[in-house]
Amino acid sequence: MVKVITFGEIMLRLKAPGREKFLQSAVFEATFGGGEANVAVSLSNFGMEAAFVTVLPDNEIADACKKELRSFGVDVSMIKTGPGRMGVYYLEAGSVQRPSKVIYDRVDSAIALAKPGDIDWDKVFKGTEWFHITGITPAISESARQLAFESVKAAADRGITISCDFNFRKKLWKYGKAATEVMPELVKYVNVGIANEEDCQKSLGINAESDVKSGKLDVSKYEILSNKVLKQFPSLKYMAITLRESKSADHNSWSACINDRKGFYLSKKYEMTHIIDRVGGGDSFAGGLIYGLSNYSNCENALNFAVAASCLKHTISGDFNRVTVKDVEGLMDGDGSGRVQR
Repeated sequence: MVKVITFGEIMLRLKAPGREKFLQSAVFEATFGGGEANVAVSLSNFGMEAAFVTVLPDNEIADACKKELRSFGVDVSMIKTGPGRMGVYYLEAGSVQRPSKVIYDRVDSAIALAKPGDIDWDKVFKGTEWFHITGITPAISESARQLAFESVKAAADRGITISCDFNFRKKLWKYGKAATEVMPELVKYVNVGIANEEDCQKSLGINAESDVKSGKLDVSKYEILSNKVLKQFPSLKYMAITLRESKSADHNSWSACINDRKGFYLSKKYEMTHIIDRVGGGDSFAGGLIYGLSNYSNCENALNFAVAASCLKHTISGDFNRVTVKDVEGLMDGDGSGRVQR
């Protein structure tokens, strides 16, 4: 079984209860979440060997975070302790035409203050076959950008497969560099690219010629887009693009496509009409794709596994996808009625 390392920031997630607005009532639901940790949890739930690497402060909140990850079987033994604090994000779940909102509070977090040399990549990558990172880490701070580049170079030097979810976050690129200055250089090391249409535009400067705010996507443009990305980055073996049509906060259509340089494949499409929590949906797709490419004989099956896994995540509250391979393959095989299983 493939051993996977994921690297990035995990945060304390403080969510307003249900569909309430911020501080409509004087409580928050406290859990943990972050792109790369979410992927590690998915992979561990799928039976793969997954380790999450980050830098956390030395306090009880960080201890609780590691305990939570361990409960899913994620290896946290290589998490470093450093100065700074745990980042926080606040979530207000949208409803109908009111969109969800995220507020970040992660300045001077431990990972934002971490610098090259703080992590022993020889130790981290021992026996590793797959490394996953996102475009969030190099957006956090200049030193985190340097550490992200150190990580992908170390993985590439060891012949490890590298996947990257481009994950453009406009609220994070605040330290003087634009995503389009940084991400193209990082993607030069990547073998499996994962993005949505906006990520390609805002992170790589490659245009889908599609209105991402309209809620409707012209699928025919995505073969052209994926070919553009593959042409610009020879290291990429696969380029996967998620296709979300947002009809409201509660109703999305969900599918994806993948280009492996030999063919272009479109997944099954799911209508998700009563979404519980879409945060982490892209991460669950990434986790599903890593599992699929590691365990199926062709990328079309891998793509359909990833889309089904992510569809199921939209039914689960919290950042983490809590489904098994059996759950996902059941949906892939057409068992999507929601009938009680007895």
